[in-house]
This record gives sequence, C-alpha cells and structure tokens, in this order.
Amino acid sequence: MSDASQNAGGGDGRRFDMPGDDIVQPFQIEDLGIRGRLVRLGPLVDEVLKRHDYPEPVSRLLGEALALTVMLGSALKFEGRFILQTQSKGPISMLVADYESHGDGTGKVRGYAHMDVDAVGEAIAAGRASSAELMGEGHMALTIDQGGDMDRYQGIVALDPEGLTPSAHEYFESSEQVATRIRIAAGPLYSREEQGHSEKHWRAGAIMIQHVAREGGLTGYREGDDDSPYTEEEESWNRASILLDTVEDHELLDPALEPQRLLFRLFHEDGVRAFQTSGVEFGCRCSRERMSSVLRSFGAEEIDSMVLDDVITTKCEFCSSVYVFTADELKEGLEE
Repeated sequence: MSDASQNAGGGDGRRFDMPGDDIVQPFQIEDLGIRGRLVRLGPLVDEVLKRHDYPEPVSRLLGEALALTVMLGSALKFEGRFILQTQSKGPISMLVADYESHGDGTGKVRGYAHMDVDAVGEAIAAGRASSAELMGEGHMALTIDQGGDMDRYQGIVALDPEGLTPSAHEYFESSEQVATRIRIAAGPLYSREEQGHSEKHWRAGAIMIQHVAREGGLTGYREGDDDSPYTEEEESWNRASILLDTVEDHELLDPALEPQRLLFRLFHEDGVRAFQTSGVEFGCRCSRERMSSVLRSFGAEEIDSMVLDDVITTKCEFCSSVYVFTADELKEGLEE
C-alpha cells in the first residue's frame, strides 16, 4: 500500500466518517456495455475490526472479506443472507463474513476470523504474513440463503495462492459464467489528534465490473491474430478490465475521494453513469436470548460442565459481545 493511503487523513485531525462511506455505488459504462458496483466502507469496517483487535495482517484480510461480501451480497433482490467462508490449513483456519440483505439494496454485515494466535504471531515475526501464507491451502464457499423453506445455493472454489480476489474470479468463471473483474483493498489510515497523537482507522473498498454476454458469449482473453481478431464485445471487455486494473489501493480507501469521482476518473471517456447509492451497516444477530437458547439446547448435565467460577461465560464470535449466565437460570424448566 502506498504512503498516500497510510496517511490519507492528513494533518487536520478529521475523522474518516465521510458522506461517501459505508455505501454501495452501482454504475454502468454505457459505451462498453459494462455494469458494476463500487463499495466504500469506513466506520463500519473500523468498528468490526476494532471489536476483534486482530493482528494487522489478519484485520486486513478480514477487511477485504467484508468488502467482497458487501459487494456480492448487495446484489440480492430479496430478504436473505450472503455468506463468504474460507476454510484452510494455515494460521488463519477460517474467515467468515455474513451479509443480511433487506431486499432493497441495503443490508447489514458482520464477520470474524478463526486463527491460531501463536502461529499467526510466529508468521508475522518471520515475515510470512501474506494472505497466501496466513490462509494456506483450502477453499472458499459463497452461499446464498433465501431463508424459510427455500434451498440454499452454494458455490465452492479452491483458495487461490494470491488471495481472495483471484478466488472470486474463479468462482464467477466456474459457477456464474459471467465475465467479472474485481479489485479489493483494506488497510489502516491515520488521523492526527489534538494532542499530537495519531489514531488508526480501518477502511476497506472494492470495485467490480461485469459483462453479461449477448448471444454467442464473451470469450474474454483469447489471443487474437489476423485470422482470429477480437470481437467488438471482447474489445470492450478488455478495455474496461485494463482501466479497472489501474485502480490503486489508496483510491479505494481515501475518504476524500468520492466514489463518483473515482468512477469518472476511470471511465469518463466511455460514458459512465452512477446510480442511486444504498447503505450498509454493521449488525449482529446475537442476543442474550439467542445465546441462552443455544446453551439450553445442550441439556442440564452439559450446562453444569460449562460452569467456571460459578458462572457460564459466552462470547459472540461475530461482535465480541460477552454474555454471562448462571447454571440455574439456564437449567430452569429443563428436564433433569
């Protein structure tokens, strides 16, 4: 990440809760027949990551997962859930990001990482803290849950050694068969406080373009020669992809760079049109009642085995909220 992204807050002490934060910006590139979405996360991702207080490389990876999940989950046109989950053999054995769609383009997101704390610390100390090294071999599952009695849809792909972005590309190529290109970034930015100290704020962003091929399909990156030139549709897709690849991390994270300005910089020569933005917020479905119900399902004998210092303490993996119960209140009404 460039120095500009690390210090985009400047020296004026401003906070990173700009009007263009925690939004999804749909857009269309008229002349190229491309549609897309841009995601900008500020206070939301900052709250999620600060609640967990993971080591920085882990926070960065979860921030990327949250941005990707918001971008894909916000496309749902019904009330339901979109879940991204990785399972792998590295120090981070699992990442989970969960988007709850309201059916109107808005939604709530939450997430967590399951890791071996000692192994992560050793990897960081040894300079082996890239996404590939922290996750290792494994797979990524993308699940659409429509709720009720509706069937779940799930696509599973191998985790790419280069991280979440190429894994998502593989998902769209193999499962959706839609030409798709994605850029994701997450990282800390710093603001200077009145006392002269700097404060860290996490941010994340993502941008995606898609080309739904007309009849005959979009062959994408096939090599052209005199006998086999690119079609006009392929030329449009290649141009849009090349332009997207010029996006730098700091442009996806910078709170002073409004999403529409970034889209104009990238695609103004091709007639980019931005649509109404929709909002996203942090939201966890845990509650004292839900936790109580889960614990009571284990039965009285198992509840007694959970007691430590006269209480049973549980912690939500998604939001880190702590709930404390006594064995008696959990066993009330249960058959012995």
